[in-house]
Amino acid sequence: MKEIELKKFMHSAVICFLVLLYSYVAVADRDQDITQQKLQKNTLENSAQDDATQDSSTQDKQVVKQLQLLFSGTANQDKALNWLRERNNPDVVAGLIKAIRFTGDKQGHIAELLTVLTGEGHGTDWSDWMLWLQAHPEIKPFQGFSTFESQLFANIDPAFTGFIYPGVKHEIRMEEIVWGGVQKDGIPALTNPTFIGAKEAKYLNDSDLVFGVEINGDIRAYPYRIMDWHEMFNDVVGGVPVSLAYCTLCGSGILYDGRVDGREKPFVFGSSGFLYRSNKLMYDQQTQSLWNQFTGRPVVGKLTGSGIELKILPVVTATWGQWKKQHPKTKVLSADTGYTRDYSPGKAYSRYFNSPNLMFPALTNDKRLNPKDKVFGLRITGAEKAWPLITFNGGKVINDRVGVVDLVLIGDAESRTVRAYRSAGKKFEQVGTSLNTVKHDGQIWQVTESVLIGPEGFGLARLPGHLAYWFAWSGYLDKADFSE
Repeated sequence: MKEIELKKFMHSAVICFLVLLYSYVAVADRDQDITQQKLQKNTLENSAQDDATQDSSTQDKQVVKQLQLLFSGTANQDKALNWLRERNNPDVVAGLIKAIRFTGDKQGHIAELLTVLTGEGHGTDWSDWMLWLQAHPEIKPFQGFSTFESQLFANIDPAFTGFIYPGVKHEIRMEEIVWGGVQKDGIPALTNPTFIGAKEAKYLNDSDLVFGVEINGDIRAYPYRIMDWHEMFNDVVGGVPVSLAYCTLCGSGILYDGRVDGREKPFVFGSSGFLYRSNKLMYDQQTQSLWNQFTGRPVVGKLTGSGIELKILPVVTATWGQWKKQHPKTKVLSADTGYTRDYSPGKAYSRYFNSPNLMFPALTNDKRLNPKDKVFGLRITGAEKAWPLITFNGGKVINDRVGVVDLVLIGDAESRTVRAYRSAGKKFEQVGTSLNTVKHDGQIWQVTESVLIGPEGFGLARLPGHLAYWFAWSGYLDKADFSE
């Protein structure tokens, strides 16, 4: 599987998928005849090498070889399918589903075997088969599946073997990991990026959305129109090393503290190129472990099972006009990032953001909201809760209680701006149309990024939270509370 011609085949898949990812339009079918002839020669050579070294006690090697033959010419594919059919074990289902995705299965023969093994009929629709697989965790892959998967992904990018390799530790289903259409760091993180003053940011419109962060008096803005292309920044704000893990597919930008007790250096993250249920798997540069972007936990690799869970810090979405008015001394990302990208508004993902559909398969069993309805989610230990963003239509101040925590939320749906604070049992109300201040017992309290400031400087601490699409929140935090 690692010979030159198969690499060419998989790199062609990379190119086609990049077009799909960034333009979200259909592309013309490739001429596969010559490629298939080359693949046939390549796979036969690979199979001969396997035969020379195969240990009769390793049935898994034979399964891996037969799955590899699915990427070769028709004759060898048919032989492999017959062998797998006679074996009659559903532990190859995940491998067959990956073969459908990368070969197209124009003859429908792989899909026919899937129907025989599962009793289901999804034709050659890879996405539907993935949804079925997600709904059936009882279907376990054969022992050597990680070997097959590692070799398959290595033909897209050899660097992927640093993430997925035989015997790798994992706490998510390896068979549900899917390629996101880019190579490792194909969506490059911004690490210690360049900033400019608000008055210098001529490229921004007042209506542009930004991620707003303030730590220890250090105020910074990270425009969506830049972050859509990078999906991750590693920075030091107010002396604190932080990473904003932004999953465009699930609509969530989560600010993590890179420091972890017991580790000398803070974590620095990048985008792996892999997804799990339409959520990005980020990786840390120290150990190459894959992390769930939504939970801040390592889920594949050396750190799996370590108990590490990153601390979530407050971040807010606001329009640039609002942010710079409230924070005139803010710094903002320079458009000179060192990368050649079109940072005009909505250029990267506007079609996806404006569509009700997901780009990659993910189960959406919770029907209380539509999959891509936006929610604001509170993220504190033992007190996680989501509110539909439309709850804040017209600007709202909401007093609530989550677990044992009394809190107040101050938000506006139009600008997607929501902040949460501890309330210590106090009840707050809105002051006119502005959300920069609120009122309690006739006294005015000032909204800031770190605390809600009351009379004589008394403060109520800000609580961490972020926006997300409903499918992601309900999929990863299904036991969290929800405001109907």
